Amino acid sequence: MLGQLNKKQIEALLTQQVTGRLACHHDGETYIVPINYVYKDGVIYTHSGPGKKIEMMRKNPNICFEVEEIDSIFQWRCIIAWGAFEEITDQDEKQQVRQLLTHRFMPLVSNPQQHPSHGIAANELDIDTRIDPIVYRIKIKKVTSRFEGV
Repeated sequence: MLGQLNKKQIEALLTQQVTGRLACHHDGETYIVPINYVYKDGVIYTHSGPGKKIEMMRKNPNICFEVEEIDSIFQWRCIIAWGAFEEITDQDEKQQVRQLLTHRFMPLVSNPQQHPSHGIAANELDIDTRIDPIVYRIKIKKVTSRFEGV
C-alpha cells in the first residue's frame, strides 16, 4: 500500500533519523550531499566545515531536505522538506547547538577520538579547535511525505 505519513509520523521520522540529504541550488547548479542533523521543534540543526554547500546556501538560502527509512524495496518511509538556511553566529547559541548535536551523535560514535574535527569527542580538550565549524539551522516551511508498506 502506498500512502502519505501523518504529521505525528513525519515528526517521529525526522526526530529518529540522524542522516538526511541536503540539496541547494545557485547560479544554475544543484548540489546534494548527505548531512548529519538533529531535528527539534520544526528546525533542522547541523554543522559543517567551509565548502561548496555553505557557499551556495549563503548565496541562495532556499534548500530542499530529504530523509528516509528503508526496510525493504516494498517497505519504506520518506520525507521531503523545503526550508531556509540560517547561519548561527551568536557564540552562545552556536555552543548550545553543538551540545545538542554532540548529545545526539555521541551514542552512535564507536570511537569518539577519531572525530575531533566534527566537534565530537569524549573529552572536550580533544576537539580540533583549528576549525570552527559553521553551525546552522534550516527552518522547515513545507513538508511532503510518502510511504510504502503496511
